[in-house]
Amino acid sequence: MAEIASMTGFSDSTRTTEFGAITVEIKSVNGRFLELSLRLPEELRYAEAPLRERIGAAIARGKLDCRVTIARAPVGASTRVNETVLAQISALTAQVHAALPRATPMGIGDILRWPGVIETTATDPEAWRAPLMQALDSALEGLQQSRTREGVALRAALIERCDSIDKILSQLRDGVPRILAEMERRLNERMTQALATALAGSALSREELNDRIRQELTLYGMRADVAEEMDRLAAHVAEVRRTLHRGGGVGRRLDFLMQELNREANTIASKASVIEMTTAAVELKLLIEQMREQVQNLE
Repeated sequence: MAEIASMTGFSDSTRTTEFGAITVEIKSVNGRFLELSLRLPEELRYAEAPLRERIGAAIARGKLDCRVTIARAPVGASTRVNETVLAQISALTAQVHAALPRATPMGIGDILRWPGVIETTATDPEAWRAPLMQALDSALEGLQQSRTREGVALRAALIERCDSIDKILSQLRDGVPRILAEMERRLNERMTQALATALAGSALSREELNDRIRQELTLYGMRADVAEEMDRLAAHVAEVRRTLHRGGGVGRRLDFLMQELNREANTIASKASVIEMTTAAVELKLLIEQMREQVQNLE
């Protein structure tokens, strides 16, 4: 049984280098198509196209927000003391001390704050490419794992509601013949009573009147019968189970099946003329709506 994935998930990953740390954070929610929002530091704009390509190859659907941040090392190979400027300060200090022997000498902090003493060499943006891609791959893997875990939970929730629908259909199959028979009996009594008076002054015979009543009862039974709708509901539920078992990208197919399930439940509700059928139709529609909301999150 292949895994199914939710479109909701979160993951982040950090890679540390001599220049600092680079972090990739990805979060996703449901969406009809792949919609990617990418936020990068200005010096990494050159990597936008490769990042989009790699994310698009890994994720099929969902609204994704990918954010890349850099935390530079405060001191490292890119920071050094300018020895030439330091020598100049030393010479100047000696001259001042010769002229003013009692002058307080400069402290280390004063020297380091002197313009030009500290030199910082800008990091080549290309140096971030390898750790950036490594962090992205790790974040994508974590996101997929997060989405798969939620997909497993959603599969279980959908199967549980399929079981509930099957149970309601089973109860309807057992009860509908009895319900229809009782409804026809009551309708027959009412029609017989209503037409009894008219029969005395009518040209219709008792047999013709009974034939007319039977025709009306047959038409009523055909309109009230929900056997076909229950059969189609059961078939759609079975297809939902097969789709969930097959796994993979099931979201769009399940969304279509939810529409068909809801169509049959609405038909049953429109034919309901007793409280038992009305209650069953309401419960079916509630379960199908719960399933539809869950399906919206599946990739």
